[in-house]
Amino acid sequence: MSSDNTPSSSPSSSVLPPLPERMRPRDLSGYCGQRHLLGEGSVLRKMLDSGNITSMILWGPPGVGKTTLARVMSNTMGRDFYSLSAVTSGVKEVRELLDKAKEEKNSVFSGHKPSPILFIDEIHRFSKNQQDALLGAVEDGTVVLVGATTENPSFEVINPLLSRCQVFVLKALEDEDLMQLLRRAISLDEILSHYDIRVEQTEALFRYSGGDARKLLNILEILFDASPKDRPIVIDNDKVSSYLQENVARYDKGGDMHYDVISAFIKSVRGSDPNAAVYYLARMLDGGEDPLFIARRLCILAAEDIGLANPNALLLANACFQIVQNIGMPEGRIPLSETTIYLASSPKSNSAYMAIGAALGEIDRTRDFSIPLYLRNAPTSLMKDLGYSDGYKYAHDYPGHFTELEFMPKEMSGRVYYEPGENRHETTLRSYLLSCWPKYYGTLSEKED
Repeated sequence: MSSDNTPSSSPSSSVLPPLPERMRPRDLSGYCGQRHLLGEGSVLRKMLDSGNITSMILWGPPGVGKTTLARVMSNTMGRDFYSLSAVTSGVKEVRELLDKAKEEKNSVFSGHKPSPILFIDEIHRFSKNQQDALLGAVEDGTVVLVGATTENPSFEVINPLLSRCQVFVLKALEDEDLMQLLRRAISLDEILSHYDIRVEQTEALFRYSGGDARKLLNILEILFDASPKDRPIVIDNDKVSSYLQENVARYDKGGDMHYDVISAFIKSVRGSDPNAAVYYLARMLDGGEDPLFIARRLCILAAEDIGLANPNALLLANACFQIVQNIGMPEGRIPLSETTIYLASSPKSNSAYMAIGAALGEIDRTRDFSIPLYLRNAPTSLMKDLGYSDGYKYAHDYPGHFTELEFMPKEMSGRVYYEPGENRHETTLRSYLLSCWPKYYGTLSEKED
């Protein structure tokens, strides 16, 4: 991984784009990673090979090749490429671009030219009105939309637009991908390829890169710029750590540390440490993180990690989201802090999270099991004749508002998904469920004893 033809003079990096931009591939041969999407026989690869693609959302962390993939698709299929940034573009810019695309499509000179690709970076930052403006053009094929997002599109993209797009999940690059990228940069880049660069160790380099191609190349360029050029440039763990230790401690407003800090924040709340949680909250706010992103994470934390141990946590988290949405910053930092401290200081239970996970895990096997007839509504006489609703017992007609009735499909009788956690609130729930269903929850109690 070295070159012995060190020149007396070489191109200056000051007059060229940064290394990540210089190494951006134009076709699939230079694209690293995402083999689950682009490998032989995969859905996206078949689309590219056929020349027919649908509108899509590319969802994944920063630096995994979302923008590059959109450009590669455009080059591979010979389609025009339009680009908008959700940060700087409004409804006016969206409509102007769509009008331009429609005009070119209807031009007598267009022939059978395929629809252009409209790439929208950070589509999760588009408002509802901006996303609405895209619907008609996506529906009639004026453009093929390729949206890129680091956020879950289920929450950030409106349903009418989401239903017209296929979602592809891009993964953080693996070490094998990073190594391939590293080799390409050292051997092919118009500056680096002129120097004797020797990579002796990659552990620290890959760790600091965190599966992010852009970060890897930025680090490589930093190390190159900081190294004497009159002797071989050696890259090892000590050199990487010494150059980067101070920088990685900062929250990167461009998004590179986004996942590290939010991960520490979530784990601090889950681990019942309000002090660490507020500290990481402060780092995110100081770094310019979207406060609504933090508020959404608090809602998820309240349901997933506190759950039925303290149901009020979800109410407070939802109220926090609404308050921050209404009042904005900087005042929004106060309800964010209050909710963070409350959640971190609450008893914890993931029983609701585990219950839905277990149930979803059995859906493929059980989706065809028949629902008991007595649980089905009978709005017509035919349904009544078929036995729908016959034998159903209305719980409120019985003492304690309960009567034993089998609610599961018969093949699943006795299956327990919800197992109460060990906390004061769920101990009460356990007692109630045990009184109702001793044949189910009595078994659980015996196991614990």
